[in-house]
Amino acid sequence: MTASSPSVSQVAPHRFGLWIILAAQLMLQMDFLIVLVALPQIQADLGFSAAGLSWVPNAFALAFGGLLLLGGRLGDMIGQVRAFRIGLVVFTLASLLGGIADNAALLIAARVLQGVGAALAGPSVLALIAVTARDDAERQRGLSMFIAVSAIGSSSGLLLGGVLTELLSWRWSLLINVPVGIAVIAVIGRLVPETRPQRAPLDLGGAITATIGSVALVYAFISAAEAGWGSWPTGVSMAAGFALLCAFFFIERTHKTPLLDLSLLSSRTRLAGLGVMGLVVGMHFSVLFLLVQYLQRVLGFDAFAAGLAYIPLTLTVLVMSQFAPGLIARFGPRSLLVTGSALVSVSLIGFAFLDDSSRYAFGVLIPLLIHAAGIALVFAPATVTIMAGVPDHHAGAASGLLQMDQQIGGALGIAIIASIYALVTNPAHFARGLPVAFIAAAVIAALASLLAWFGVQDAEVKTSGVKPGAAGHL
Repeated sequence: MTASSPSVSQVAPHRFGLWIILAAQLMLQMDFLIVLVALPQIQADLGFSAAGLSWVPNAFALAFGGLLLLGGRLGDMIGQVRAFRIGLVVFTLASLLGGIADNAALLIAARVLQGVGAALAGPSVLALIAVTARDDAERQRGLSMFIAVSAIGSSSGLLLGGVLTELLSWRWSLLINVPVGIAVIAVIGRLVPETRPQRAPLDLGGAITATIGSVALVYAFISAAEAGWGSWPTGVSMAAGFALLCAFFFIERTHKTPLLDLSLLSSRTRLAGLGVMGLVVGMHFSVLFLLVQYLQRVLGFDAFAAGLAYIPLTLTVLVMSQFAPGLIARFGPRSLLVTGSALVSVSLIGFAFLDDSSRYAFGVLIPLLIHAAGIALVFAPATVTIMAGVPDHHAGAASGLLQMDQQIGGALGIAIIASIYALVTNPAHFARGLPVAFIAAAVIAALASLLAWFGVQDAEVKTSGVKPGAAGHL
């Protein structure tokens, strides 16, 4: 090798590190919904009850969403690469355990462990994207790619899950994570430099109250969908969730090294961005949850065809995400958030017309394309709005907050819309409850548009400075 030729170690972080990180992010992002198209096969093989089957996606969401803040803080404390690697080890082993599970309890336990691993690895992704970049332009491109991967992750999970279930087995919806996880674990330390650990006492009180409080709140909505809003599990879980989250904010206000610096929530624009992201992601996941069942139970699609039906959504989001940075620069995040949320609301009104006689081309595809455009216009500006001006030393916590917002929003969205659907549907006629459920979702998406209009200030995003050099954000 000549003196002028760079060594492999010199070029590897730039050339390959970003792709390795994004591959892991796609894997984590897909996992919430990848098993949805396989639920009928899972129920038949492992003997799930109708109510118990909902825990297959929600067990992952509860663990992932509830532990994200803790995962973000641990990444700051022990180094982002180390946290990322440990999380992927747990996630990969849990995926193997779930793929070979021979009973319902073991599969649910594996899904919980997958969520734990994802919560530790996920918050480090944005910080490591910044580490792999050599300059501001590369950081901008890295963030754009992260946004695209995050936006298409859930819908592509349905596509991949359908393909694997139909061609192989539902077990490969989990086992596919094993070779990807092993590959990333093996090379991440060589391709991406470690971040500097920030030694500080761990806020255990904040970690416990945030985690259990989030889990209790999500469980309350899941319980409402299964047992009704007046049931004692729903009421107790709701009260416990709110009480614990209030305790969390009190602890964070008084702790010397809080899990979440409450100054991150002092910005009205950032709070509005979190609200819009959570509401829109929740309605997006509820669409995916109901549509995949409609395609199979009413239109008669098999798992493979149901997965293919989401290709237009995935491709539209992917293409439009490439234009997001330019649109943000030209119109500002507020206009895009308002427009995107409104388009999501319009698409949900379109889905409300689905019935037993609908066809895919007109009943599903047209509102699906409108929905995809709306999602694409929300994800990028919401991410920029939330991460703008976050100090470097809070990068992991802020990234965890963003992803917690998405995961808890998704779980709550499914639970809320499913509970509304359950109140008005007839088990023998799946499509009968769809109009009310989708109209309710459309109203919530419209509220997100109003929140963006009144809450987001473009000037605050610009003046706070979206720092290209900060770990974990632009």
